[in-house]
Amino acid sequence: MKITLDLDALVAQGKLTAAEAERLKGYAATDTGELGSNVLFALGAAAVATGVGVLVPTIETAVALGAVLFGVGFWLRVTRVARWNVFAQIIMVIGALALLGGLGGLFGEHLWVRVVLTAATALAAVLATSGLLASLAVLAFAATITLDVDIWAPTHYLSVAIIALSALVLALYLLSLRLSTVHERLAIIAMRTAILLVNGAFFIGSIFGDELLGLPGIYFSVAWAIALLAFGTWAVFANRRWVVNTVAVFGAIHFFTQWFMMLGAQPFSILGGGLLLIGFGLALARFNRWVGTRKASAGPAAAN
Repeated sequence: MKITLDLDALVAQGKLTAAEAERLKGYAATDTGELGSNVLFALGAAAVATGVGVLVPTIETAVALGAVLFGVGFWLRVTRVARWNVFAQIIMVIGALALLGGLGGLFGEHLWVRVVLTAATALAAVLATSGLLASLAVLAFAATITLDVDIWAPTHYLSVAIIALSALVLALYLLSLRLSTVHERLAIIAMRTAILLVNGAFFIGSIFGDELLGLPGIYFSVAWAIALLAFGTWAVFANRRWVVNTVAVFGAIHFFTQWFMMLGAQPFSILGGGLLLIGFGLALARFNRWVGTRKASAGPAAAN
């Protein structure tokens, strides 16, 4: 667990002695020095790999370099050399991006390869404890179920994508409740990415409908409004501030999309929309202040 403390303020308040503050600063200096050296080593490794890639500019080179970087990083993590944790994590992420991206470029036209690469990205995210890779795994999942990589056009029903991504959100949420702190963070990052994609799919559907299934946009508009209302209500009672803010943002996007589609861009509609947007913003700010006050009164045991 990492905790941020203002040592000078604690000393001034008499909650910490000057000697204790200096001792803690010494620990911080050691950690900062190790972090700096880790970052420099990682940048050096990335620069060497980039140089080799420029000299031999092929996809196979990217695959080989990615495998080497990921393998070295994974070995450092397995050997549990604490001072190289940051270096190992960085080169594992870089290696995974190069390796999986290269394999996708070579064999990505096959559906089963894309499925395997999606699963491999999720596994790499767990091994490297990388939120970036966790988010990319969700994006890869969405692309796998919706896109034909040969023509980069949708090949599956938009409705199916919404249902699949919604199921993924629920699965990741339930999984996050059963994981350790580190892996819970990865599940939450992936879940939040999926939430953004679901709302993006609803937004597209509310405007264009689902041509493949023959559903008009009104169906998506109504379903999106109901989903936002239900999800937002749950988030308020569950004290999930990020979800509440996300629902508020997409709720405003949904409202104003329909607002201007019906009224058009005229002076009164723009004025009314602006006033409503200010009202929404004030309500959201008040909610965030209420949550902050509630957490402060509840103490460390308050929900995140």
